[in-house]
Amino acid sequence: MVTAPAVVIAAPASGSGKTTLATGLIGALGRAGHRVAPFKVGPDYIDPGYHGLAAGRPGRNLDPVLVGEPRVVPLYRHGARGCDIAVVEGVMGLFDGRIDEHRTEAVAEGSTAQVASLLGAPVVLVVDARGHSQSLAALLHGFATFDSSVRLGGVILNRVGSERHEQVLRAACDRVGIPVLGALPRMAELEVPSRHLGLIPAVEHGTAATAAVDAMTELVAAHVDLPALVALAGTTVRGPAWDPTAELAEAAAHGRSRGPASAARIASAQGVSGGGAGATHSDSAQGGSEESVAAAGDYPTLGRWGGSAADAGRGVDLVWSADGVVGESTVFGWAPVTGAAGDVPLIAIAGGPAFTFGYAEHRELLIAAGAEVAVFDPLSDELPDGTAGLVLPGGFPEEHAGELSANERLRRAVADLAAGGLPIHAECAGLLYLTRTLDGHPMAGVVDADAEFGPRLTLGYRDAVALHDSPLWRAGARVRGHEFHRTRLVRTGQENAAWGWRATGSVAEGAVVRQVHASYLHTHPAGNPGAIARFVTAAARFTPR
Repeated sequence: MVTAPAVVIAAPASGSGKTTLATGLIGALGRAGHRVAPFKVGPDYIDPGYHGLAAGRPGRNLDPVLVGEPRVVPLYRHGARGCDIAVVEGVMGLFDGRIDEHRTEAVAEGSTAQVASLLGAPVVLVVDARGHSQSLAALLHGFATFDSSVRLGGVILNRVGSERHEQVLRAACDRVGIPVLGALPRMAELEVPSRHLGLIPAVEHGTAATAAVDAMTELVAAHVDLPALVALAGTTVRGPAWDPTAELAEAAAHGRSRGPASAARIASAQGVSGGGAGATHSDSAQGGSEESVAAAGDYPTLGRWGGSAADAGRGVDLVWSADGVVGESTVFGWAPVTGAAGDVPLIAIAGGPAFTFGYAEHRELLIAAGAEVAVFDPLSDELPDGTAGLVLPGGFPEEHAGELSANERLRRAVADLAAGGLPIHAECAGLLYLTRTLDGHPMAGVVDADAEFGPRLTLGYRDAVALHDSPLWRAGARVRGHEFHRTRLVRTGQENAAWGWRATGSVAEGAVVRQVHASYLHTHPAGNPGAIARFVTAAARFTPR
């Protein structure tokens, strides 16, 4: 299989204009006749929405922290299937990643530099030219020579003030031998509105998002040397593409060799009580390490929008709203699950403006595991008939709390089904929807807590351990996740905590209630295929009361 070459769009720091440039480049290359595969480094859900608008296909993430370094190349090959070029937007500054004082490698884990090195793809550095003059040469020299595994192939000058300014900057680039691939003037009207977690998602921004993407496309087409950039693109990746069916089979084989861990022993070792939906801390944790207590129930830390199981394996491009049809695929002794009567379990996934966060591989894995998938909008819809499992992903429910609350019929249905044992996977926005109230608005009331907008942002990767059995994880399973929220839980009850991890002290977070797993922690399904298979199995066994 021929793999599409790539260019990695990076910057010296956040706020340099990577998203504008990457989105515009995706659109401009598409208009020029290329089939463009869009990617984003890191866990971010918002930028890929704009990439998807520009490309006409789902934006995908490459995050070594959440999926593991060995899966980055297979996921890239899977996402780039059928394309002739890929655009990979970086995260923060080129060498910025997870802060780990124990890491000995030169580049940070999860950094743009790490992903560029894994892909063997050249980096194009986007520099915010405001305030820069001849000293730009020194900055570029540093980025070009800091790590030999990263190849700086060119620079794009952003927010250039005048023709004279551009001349000075080009001379600085020439001095260190870095080709200038484009120079974009300052264009304030291209600014996309943002809120407390960054840009407003494209789904929420509607026609304005489409207009913004069109403007970015036109800007890049007019000011970037597209033929030179296409000539620069490259990759050295080899090996198989990611295959959801094969991943599920490997997870099943791995899981059969593991036994469940003791929740009490795990909670004790974490130094937490294991109760409550909110995060609780103990600065005097006793017992063993996360690694030692988690090993007995470990899943392999290893998801895309609907279609058939065969489609998922081939990487066929399908849209988020498509219905799923399950095939009869068996690999290494694993087969898709069905209910007692042979029915395919229906997994309902919340979508619409309030639930915009999701990874394309999630739906692909659900389908490969034997599920049918249907998307609904909690602002106005009811649950699809025959729902046997519910996924409530991340998003911005705090921006739509009144409308979510007004759909009382859905709220009551979710509460009743949860009480009857419906498997529910809720992350961040999903957790908020399951609380009693969100900023004073009644919610589903499944989790014994209230939620409110908080004073500060909570952000970062977590090495978490499952504290109790749930429809997704056995107690003791070790997971890498990411927190990204500005809300908080208050007046929490004494439910079993979903996760434990070490911070300044020990933290117990989220809730496991009957067959509900609710947490602020975002996980990547491609990093946890066993959890997806376990969830579909639980859905197949669900019988409404």
